[in-house]
Amino acid sequence: MHFNRFKIPFLILFFSLFFFGIHQVFSKTIDEEISDVTKQIADLEAAIGPLKNETTDLTKKISSAKSQITKIESQVASLNQTLAQKESDLANQKELLGQRVKRYYINTKKFNPLLIFLSSQEGSSLLQQYTWYQSIIGKDKETITQYTTDISTLSENKTKLETQKTSLASLKKNLETRFGFLANEIKKAETYKAELSAKQQSLIAAKTAMFNTSVGDVSSSDDPASRADYNPGFSPAFALFSFGAPHRKGMSQYGAYGRAKAGQNYETILKAYYGDIKIEKIDTNGSIKTDKGTLPFEDNYLVGIAEMPANWGDNGGYEALKAQAIAARTYALNSTNNLSGSICTTEACQVYSSTRYNSPGKWKQAVEDTRGMVIKSNKTGKIFSTMYASTSGGATLSYSSADHTTPQLWDTPCGNQSCWPNDSYEKASPWYYKGWYKTRSNDAYGRSHPWLNQEEFADIINAVLYYDKTGDSGHLSQIQNCIGSCDSSAWSKDELRRQVADKSGPVSSVSSISVDYSTGGTTKNVRVSTDKGDFTFSASTFKTAFNLRSPGAIVIKSDLFNIEKK
Repeated sequence: MHFNRFKIPFLILFFSLFFFGIHQVFSKTIDEEISDVTKQIADLEAAIGPLKNETTDLTKKISSAKSQITKIESQVASLNQTLAQKESDLANQKELLGQRVKRYYINTKKFNPLLIFLSSQEGSSLLQQYTWYQSIIGKDKETITQYTTDISTLSENKTKLETQKTSLASLKKNLETRFGFLANEIKKAETYKAELSAKQQSLIAAKTAMFNTSVGDVSSSDDPASRADYNPGFSPAFALFSFGAPHRKGMSQYGAYGRAKAGQNYETILKAYYGDIKIEKIDTNGSIKTDKGTLPFEDNYLVGIAEMPANWGDNGGYEALKAQAIAARTYALNSTNNLSGSICTTEACQVYSSTRYNSPGKWKQAVEDTRGMVIKSNKTGKIFSTMYASTSGGATLSYSSADHTTPQLWDTPCGNQSCWPNDSYEKASPWYYKGWYKTRSNDAYGRSHPWLNQEEFADIINAVLYYDKTGDSGHLSQIQNCIGSCDSSAWSKDELRRQVADKSGPVSSVSSISVDYSTGGTTKNVRVSTDKGDFTFSASTFKTAFNLRSPGAIVIKSDLFNIEKK
């Protein structure tokens, strides 16, 4: 058994390069960071693989050594018993031989060959006795010689086994030491990999989460260029449209607005989104700690919550305002553990605005009409985190909080998927079905719409194809209209085409594209017909590669999305 002397220095160098790489990341753009971290994860996985294989091999060898040691110990124990018996038999045989030799010696003194001639009868007897003693003594000598040989052989075997046992014990110790070292290295590498994965996800989130998920004080204006009926001026043209954005959990604010306009009251609205709940009135005459100071809970903080347009109350949506007030009240109580903690006043928690507080409109009336009302789970009798967002795209996702689970809901008048997407309570939302191509700061990075031409979309399909075949996204960052500087390690279109030449590509043109939707409110598959044949990708694979490769701020915001070609 020998060990690779280069593995340990390699690991030291490997981790040194990793930590140096992480230190460098902070001066780079988001796309560069995504690419760097993704490559580091791939390199780390490549380094961990051989270590895991070696630990598996070491485990087998340690087990084999233990088995051999146990076998040898059994053999040594058996030899010890045999040796003890042989040594006992030899001692007995030596004693018996000694007695016989002594008797033989005495008798030979008495023996006189002349007596044979003096008395034939007596001489014959003496001669027989003499011959018998010689025969017995000869056999005793042979037995003793055999015992001595056996004992010598057994002793040699015992020595060899003891030596083998010592060697195996040393090998076992070395194997266990190596195994312990590798296990520790793998543990550190796995921990580091988890940190890298978390960083990669946070970087991707930083690129995609470019807007406030709630409606806000004023409803977002529609952008004609983000609509499916926009004419990009070229054909074929391809664009990704997201249904809602992005978490799609809890109450859909536009859905609540649509339900209110359809005649539903606040309790019906809240039960639709939060499931098996009850509305209870509790004492909320206290104050709440915020990053803007301590504020009276009902008469200041809730009045200043700017999460839904107040003018909805003047346009048939007053019950939606009441539902929002109850959800916001419950969210704040849950977030602060019934006002014993603190809450931020930004979109990371709930937006509090002094402008809304000073000019609340119908919102203040909704807060007053629902004073003290909170949402509790029928299962636990406790409040929970009442999440909400602007638009769910006609389908909300289930989530759990404080042992309460909300339903997965098709937010449609028919109550299921059959009338979606053409009919939905939130269809009036400008985010219901939208092609995203601007950041929250309204930067479009040279793009005037979300549509891609044939060459651009074929390049993205090649990126998806490569990522689907390899799981490696290290070189798939955007190469045009980059957010910040373009990543120098990202493959050009030509290089990407070369990389997928042996992976069913490269794709040069796309003739048709479609998606499959799951009953759980997400896109399941993306189907593409190309000059290289037909491909089916999982929606998650497609979304990941698309969001990395797509130019500018063009992005898929939701797990429920569609692709259009015109």
